[in-house]
Amino acid sequence: MDDLTSPTPSLPSQNLLPDDPELNWARTDFEQRFGFSGARYTSVNNVVSFLIALVMTVVFFVFVIYGLNKWDPTKFVAEMFLRGIIPIPIAFLFFWCMAILFIKGKKLAFQRRALDLKPFPDQPDFLLNSETSQEVLGAIHRLVDDTRNFVLFNRIERALSNLRNIGRISDVSDILQTQADYDEGHQESSYRLINGFIWAIPVLGFIGTVLGLSDAIGGFGATLAAAGEDMKMLKESLGGITGGLSTAFETTLIALVAALIVQVRMTFLQQQEAVFLDECNDYCHAHVVSRLRLTS
Repeated sequence: MDDLTSPTPSLPSQNLLPDDPELNWARTDFEQRFGFSGARYTSVNNVVSFLIALVMTVVFFVFVIYGLNKWDPTKFVAEMFLRGIIPIPIAFLFFWCMAILFIKGKKLAFQRRALDLKPFPDQPDFLLNSETSQEVLGAIHRLVDDTRNFVLFNRIERALSNLRNIGRISDVSDILQTQADYDEGHQESSYRLINGFIWAIPVLGFIGTVLGLSDAIGGFGATLAAAGEDMKMLKESLGGITGGLSTAFETTLIALVAALIVQVRMTFLQQQEAVFLDECNDYCHAHVVSRLRLTS
């Protein structure tokens, strides 16, 4: 099996101490800072997002009841959320989705900071082999507290840690590609809960529509019974019908708007994550694959 070339320029010395890395996931990760167990990469701890959504839902309905409902120009908006019970779970699922997307955005921004770190030397003639790769790994461990929590450095560590056992550049490329595929699958699975909520929110709206139509139809029977009596009772019965129809259509409207907002925000964030993964691929190719050299 072919051997890797001999070491060329060595790595510059690092001033950072192992316990003082530039990127400290344990202290900087959004969930870790609040005392919760942080999910890996850009995944989200469901307990954290649930609690945020619960608080936001309570605050929102307090604002609706004591704010929007007390001001004439916005009173009709408050009435949309105060008709029946269905708007409450719709709002809760909406805020849960937005909490997940907010936390994911914070975690993605933190992951992107790894792209600015430089564990590799700047010398153009630097080559990677089994010896210099250990120096690179040492530099990475001084730059971050735990490579397993960083998409980029976890990928690089897996490739460089196996340099002693492989002899072809294609083997390193295969390791990096396998890890890249895993990272893409992990990224897609992190949206599974939101995709379920995007499906559930309109369903809740349709349930509200059915309940509203049921009330309207029930009120229609009372209207027919009141038709032979005085006009006052007839007007009251008609008011019950229109109230049921309002509940039906307004609940669906709230649900569809909420699902649309979540879908748009999720699409933008997914695109940003896809760009980040592509940048990780480019980084690995430029700093790892292109610097490996083999001799016959």
